[in-house]
Amino acid sequence: MSFLVPSFLLLLFSLIPTSTQLSRNFYSRTCPNVESIVRSAVQQKFQQTFVTVPATLRLFFHDCFVRGCDASVLLSSPNNNAEKDHPDNLSLAGDGFDTVMKAKAAVDSVPQCRNKVSCADILALATRDVVALAGGPFYAVELGRRDGRISTKASVQHKLPSPNFNLDQLNSLFASHGLTQTDMIALSAEANVSQKVDPRIAINMDPTTPQKFDNAYYGNLRHGKGLFISDQILFSDPRSRPTVNLFASNSATFQNAFVASMTKLGRVGVLTGNQGEIRRDCTRIN
Repeated sequence: MSFLVPSFLLLLFSLIPTSTQLSRNFYSRTCPNVESIVRSAVQQKFQQTFVTVPATLRLFFHDCFVRGCDASVLLSSPNNNAEKDHPDNLSLAGDGFDTVMKAKAAVDSVPQCRNKVSCADILALATRDVVALAGGPFYAVELGRRDGRISTKASVQHKLPSPNFNLDQLNSLFASHGLTQTDMIALSAEANVSQKVDPRIAINMDPTTPQKFDNAYYGNLRHGKGLFISDQILFSDPRSRPTVNLFASNSATFQNAFVASMTKLGRVGVLTGNQGEIRRDCTRIN
């Protein structure tokens, strides 16, 4: 493809997905039109550049796998010590950040909604919207996340999958976030449109339909066209091959699995209630 003893257990439990206090109608009274507002802003950004899609997808994945889905990946640090300053995050395209900023500005331009919607929820909604704009499924998004107050470069270390991971390493990393092997394989489909973006170069992860969200990624794996070891291992390892074959041959099954896995990913390490805040500026602590 781009998510340590007593303290270790505490960290592990804090990262296990939870839907506590998340709901699809969380903003029904405070900002009832939040979804249409975000969708409109994302559509405008999408019309400017397709990179909006892979950039936003990778941003959401990288955010959730480090400290949970709390929008801490958006935070800036005056001494370049935030999550986005880690080498593993330097390839995150600016269009993903810009998508969230524009959506946040659109939401806050509505008086009723100003400072009522978290950056974490806006990122989750924007991710759903770019998937749909690229031809993927439109799915319901659970809302109610608070924004994190902490973002450090050190917290990223060993939290994201490596291009050289084998199946055991991939399964272990995803399992630490409460995600199964099937979730991992379904979420790997974001590689279908999610280029590994170097600050200077964008690489198409899917040579067949690079600007469409579909199940072609799995067909490519069957033909040995996985770009990285961590991609091709999904087909070459007999433990994961049946799922790849299933997703390659049945688009509806893949899309249903993807939606279920994205919902679980969106619950990873969420902050709710008084655990976080609603940042007025997604790049700064209030």
